[in-house]
Amino acid sequence: MTTSRPRNLADVLAGMGAAGRRLNEIDAIESGAGNLSVCLAWQVDLDPLFPDVTTIELPWTAPGLAGCTVLVTGTGCRLREVAEAPRENVGAVVIGADGASGELHYLADGNFVRPTSEFNSHLAVHADHVGRRGLSLHAVIHAQPPHLVQLSHIPEYRSTESMNHALLRWEPETLVQLPAGVEFLPFMVPGSQELMENTVRGLREHVIVIWAKHGLMARSDASPLGACDKIEYAETGAAYEYRDLAGGGRGEGVSRDELRRVRDAFGVVTDLLD
Repeated sequence: MTTSRPRNLADVLAGMGAAGRRLNEIDAIESGAGNLSVCLAWQVDLDPLFPDVTTIELPWTAPGLAGCTVLVTGTGCRLREVAEAPRENVGAVVIGADGASGELHYLADGNFVRPTSEFNSHLAVHADHVGRRGLSLHAVIHAQPPHLVQLSHIPEYRSTESMNHALLRWEPETLVQLPAGVEFLPFMVPGSQELMENTVRGLREHVIVIWAKHGLMARSDASPLGACDKIEYAETGAAYEYRDLAGGGRGEGVSRDELRRVRDAFGVVTDLLD
């Protein structure tokens, strides 16, 4: 059984597995694409699950995370396999006192070789929230939901304003779940410092940042499933928009006035309808 409020290592790993399974069901993590990490600001006994240890240099210096444990999927590992084999596909990095290195705990005869190539973005986002806001748990997911990626290839959707208009106009619940909408970033090289820095900035005000022609990164203060839920809402909106385009653009959608009525009825705090 999984929980949206993990209390221990077993809960966190179960949540990572459940998120990976759900992302696979919506075709958001083909093969080894996509990655997931959870930063824990509490002491964790890693030895029973991850008996092998080596020291690694971190791709991003994060002194604010010193002493924290970051559970992260490995490069080339399939997120859909985390549920059945978490030890083989996840590693745990205990951040050193200098924030520049860490102890990697893993299973040597599993699939995990090293953290995802986008570990720099994961660390930077964790540092910005756990370090700055004092969270005890923070989850980050990178995925490649097909309808969101498809829309990002169309010039008319390549701005924060136009993407939010497209995603929010199909279901009233989307506004309730994503009151700040999403942040849209133009194409940047995967794993680059440019992408990392802009992702950190975007995730300060939003829970999802769209990476043009690539995918997205989402975050949650609660759990891996919390981040996965937000991805589902955004991808569902993109799927409606895609279907409307395929059908000749005849769908009316939820009007601006109707969205304002939803905002007022549910007390949604948003500036997207001003």
